[in-house]
This record gives sequence, C-alpha cells and structure tokens, in this order.
Amino acid sequence: MLNILLVDDEGVVSDVLQQILTLLGHHVETAPDGHEGLLMFDSGTYDLVITDILMPGIDGHGVARYIRSSQRPFIPIIGISGTPWLLEGDTFDSVISKPFTIKALTNAIDDAIGSPSTPGMFPSHPILSMG
Repeated sequence: MLNILLVDDEGVVSDVLQQILTLLGHHVETAPDGHEGLLMFDSGTYDLVITDILMPGIDGHGVARYIRSSQRPFIPIIGISGTPWLLEGDTFDSVISKPFTIKALTNAIDDAIGSPSTPGMFPSHPILSMG
C-alpha cells in the first residue's frame, strides 16, 4: 500500500482517481489545487505524488519543481494531463496522457516507484477512460 497525494483541480477526475487508487489498496489524500497540494506535502508523508498539469495558480510543473527542491526530492511524481506535450522534461518520474485506462495508471505507478504495485489485478484492455 502506498500513501498517495493526488493534486487535481477537476473534482470529478480527482474523485474517480481516488476511488480507483483506494480499490487498488492505496491510501489517498486529495488536494484541489497546487497550493493546497504543497501545504499537504509539507505536512504529510507520501510515497507518491500524482498531479494534474494544467491548474490555476501553482500548476503541476510548479508542484513538481517544489518537491524536487524540497528536503524530500526523491518522492516519485506522476504527471497527468490532456495536453501531453506539456509533460516533457525530467521533472516527472512517469507521465499519463488523458484519457487513460486503469492499466495505464498502474503501469505509471509501477514505473514511478520501480516495482509492481498491483500485479495482475486488472487486465490490459480499457476498462475506464478519463477525459
């Protein structure tokens, strides 16, 4: 089980991702924007951060830069966005382009943390696409 910080300004996306990640056995805390996400990061202990890229105020790149310059720069970060060209660079450990499947999400988590997080739990064909 991972302790995950999920940062996304789209409530529906955040709710669905939280439900999926919880069903996968993870503990998930959500932040509605980058500013709140950074406050939660500073006061919490997380194994993984998943952040949307396009958000008002502090965007996903700002969240990632802050984490990389913090006292815990090693925390894996997954970037998600409907604009995948904004995910280029080495700030993120893994990236997911919207829409994505549950399998794509679990693969991104595995890539980010370096080990299988949910071996064999979900088939590779699309079950859920998010936009």
